[in-house]
Amino acid sequence: MPLSLEASPLVRQAHGAAARAARAARIRVVDESDLDRLRDVEALLIAVWGTSPHGAPIPTDLLRSISHAGCNVTAAYTEDGTLCGAAAAIVSPGNASMYSLIAGVLPGLADAGVGFALKQHQRSWALARGIETMTWTFDPLVSRNARFNLTKLGAHATEYLENFYGPMDDDINADDQSDRLVAVWPLTSPESVACSEGLPLATVLPDIDPADVRGTGPDGRPNVALSGDALWCRVPTDIVALRTLDPEQAAAWRASVREIFTTEFGRGRSAVGVTRDGWYRLETGGQQ
Repeated sequence: MPLSLEASPLVRQAHGAAARAARAARIRVVDESDLDRLRDVEALLIAVWGTSPHGAPIPTDLLRSISHAGCNVTAAYTEDGTLCGAAAAIVSPGNASMYSLIAGVLPGLADAGVGFALKQHQRSWALARGIETMTWTFDPLVSRNARFNLTKLGAHATEYLENFYGPMDDDINADDQSDRLVAVWPLTSPESVACSEGLPLATVLPDIDPADVRGTGPDGRPNVALSGDALWCRVPTDIVALRTLDPEQAAAWRASVREIFTTEFGRGRSAVGVTRDGWYRLETGGQQ
C-alpha cells in the first residue's frame, strides 16, 4: 500500500481493531487465494446457506476470480486451523467503495465474534487501499443480522429494495421474496470507529405508551411506535423459523415491513440501529 496510507492514523486504528477482534474470537483472519482453501470456503458457504438449483452460494471458480482480480476474499481459521468463517467483497469502479457479496460463519459460532472479526478485517483491508465505504444488502426481517449490521458495526440504511434477487429457494430463505435493505458502512465515521473498538451504538427501545403505537404486526402486537423524533419498527425475532412454521404470517410480515420502510425512507428517515428484541430505530437526519 502507499506509504501515506500505511502511515494514516485511521489505517493504523483499523489494523489494530481488526487484530484485537481476531484475538478476542481466538481466530486467525487472512486474505485467502489458495485454490484448495477456496474450495473449503465454498463448502463453508454451502454449510451456512445450503444450495439452490444454481449450486453453491459462491462457487470456487468465482472466489478464485474475485481474489485474482485484486478484490477481497477473507477467511477465518480457528487455533487448530479449521476454517470457521469467510467473506468476499468486490471493489466498485474507481475504488469508490467495496461491495460485500457474502459473509458467513459456521453454524454454532454466531456468538463467538467470528463475524465481527471478518468485517473488521474487511474494514482494515478497504481503508489501506483508500476505500472509505462498504455496502451490502440484507434481509430486513432477520433481526439478528440487522442488529449486527446497524448497531454493532455502525452501518445505516436508507434504501429498501423490493424482491431484489427474485424468489430465493436456498435453505435459509425458503422461497420467500428477497426484499433487502442496503447497508451503507462509512468506514471512517465516529460511529464505525467506536464500534470497531467494541463500543456498539446504544439502541434501547424507550418506554412506549399506548398513545405512541402507530401500528400492529401480523402477530397482533404493536410493531410501530413513535417516540420523540424517532420511529420504531419491530420485526420477528426468528423469521427463518417462522417461514417454516407459519408461511402465511411470514409473508404478512414481509408485506407489513415493506410498506413501513418504503414509506419512512420516502419521508427522509434512516434506519440507524436495532434493539436486541428486533426494534429498528428510524430517525431523520441520521448518518448519511
